[in-house]
Amino acid sequence: MPNKHSIDKTVMDGVAVVHSLAKGEGKWVLLVTILGSGMAFIDSTAMNVVLPVLQLELNATIPQMQWIVEAYAIFMSSLMLLGGALGDKFGRKRMFALGVAIFSLASIWCGVAPNTGHLIVARAFQGVGGALLVPGSLAIVNISFSEKERGRAIGTWSAFTAMTTALGPILGGWLAENISWRLVFFINIPLSIVVLAALFFKIPETKKNNGEGKLDLAGSLFATLSLGFIVYALIESGNSGFGHPKVIVPFVGGGLSLIAFLVHESRTPSPMMPLSLFRSKTFSGANIVSALFWAAWVGGIFFVPFNLIQVQGYSAAGVGIAFIPLVLALFLFSRWAGGLVGNYGARLPIFVGTFLAGVGCLLFTLPDIGGSYWTTFFPAIVTLGVGMAITISPLTTAVMGSVRIEHSGIASAINNTVGRIAGLLSIAILGVFALSTFNNNLDRELAVMDLKPDTIQAIDSQRIKLAAIDIPEDLPSGTKIELRRVISESFLGTFRTMMEISAALLFAGSIISWLTIGRLRPG
Repeated sequence: MPNKHSIDKTVMDGVAVVHSLAKGEGKWVLLVTILGSGMAFIDSTAMNVVLPVLQLELNATIPQMQWIVEAYAIFMSSLMLLGGALGDKFGRKRMFALGVAIFSLASIWCGVAPNTGHLIVARAFQGVGGALLVPGSLAIVNISFSEKERGRAIGTWSAFTAMTTALGPILGGWLAENISWRLVFFINIPLSIVVLAALFFKIPETKKNNGEGKLDLAGSLFATLSLGFIVYALIESGNSGFGHPKVIVPFVGGGLSLIAFLVHESRTPSPMMPLSLFRSKTFSGANIVSALFWAAWVGGIFFVPFNLIQVQGYSAAGVGIAFIPLVLALFLFSRWAGGLVGNYGARLPIFVGTFLAGVGCLLFTLPDIGGSYWTTFFPAIVTLGVGMAITISPLTTAVMGSVRIEHSGIASAINNTVGRIAGLLSIAILGVFALSTFNNNLDRELAVMDLKPDTIQAIDSQRIKLAAIDIPEDLPSGTKIELRRVISESFLGTFRTMMEISAALLFAGSIISWLTIGRLRPG
């Protein structure tokens, strides 16, 4: 337990930081934290648009593409709690800088990766860097502003990081279409230089309890093993089936590791994830909503570029342009939504925002193949963007405002971990479900076609590619056109199901937010 002196020292450090920010350094805090965390967020969403292009260039399968996304998410999610704890103990500025350095070096590796194997490993190292910089980013913001200014500062951070998240598909699409998908990673280098320079000269250092306390390395190990085993099992089930030992054994290992993690955290004197924080109804409820929100966003949006590029005929750059209204919505409404918390509390904007985002996902289910962008995908993207903008800032403020200031690092780490885990599990689970749904749809369509056995075999061997299945060149033109229609319709039905699931998750989050999130009283 921290003694009174260490608590007073933490408070005095926070007061000193706030006093220095009153002299004009607040803008530097926001600049550094937004750019730093923005690198991690851009790379996570840019990959959604890059994947269809990368699939063709590197001849990647659906499981390989999932691992390109999941390798990053696994290490980022499983190590983020440790990253928050390291920042609280050794200094949030120091760990943030280390995360930026690791992330930028791994980005260079991603950019020069000759094959999917190299890219997957490099993405894992990116995740390690992200696990250090993301929780440190929000913790620095939270401790650097007074209670009066904190809500708007977090709103600003949330607004711009949400914008960088949404800019990912635009930037990734333009680069993949006009230059190379590899530049998505190289742009992190100049950004990291700016961040490190500003961080070194302008941002003061802060620690929790003057750096006292032990690190929970065992807890980090259990969390990493649990997440890694479960995600591996979910992805492998798409190839081997749920009854295969390659799936059953990791599932069991993941479950046992999760139990060991929870037991360990409840008993250790210095837990990586203090379970006492969850006694706050607002903290628990906001994290549940975060899990549902990011599961819907990451899992659902993963399939949108495949629909637009492989079914609707958009270019990679066109997909990026299609998401511009979402970025504009985030820009126009996010900071305003952060200010709503002071007047109305966090519950109402979160309730409204998640509901609107759910409606946006349902609107994605309406378009058929073809049609004008303005009458097909534009309404869905705008509605989803407005819903996200109204949700993200109040949701982040609710989480950070429900704990004491000295728990900023770990609270930020928990919330980011919850969102990241939800997103990566969503991709893994929906990926398995999408493949099964696509196969069922395709079986029904092929059953009414008069195809030769060798043609059916050629199609069956590529089912894992979903809408990117290559049609045999020796078929009559009419048969090829009909087969392409069948494959596209099968994927479109799958896509609609995925978006319906995402909408259901958001509607559930809307209800839970109304029932759990109250006034912000640090506990």
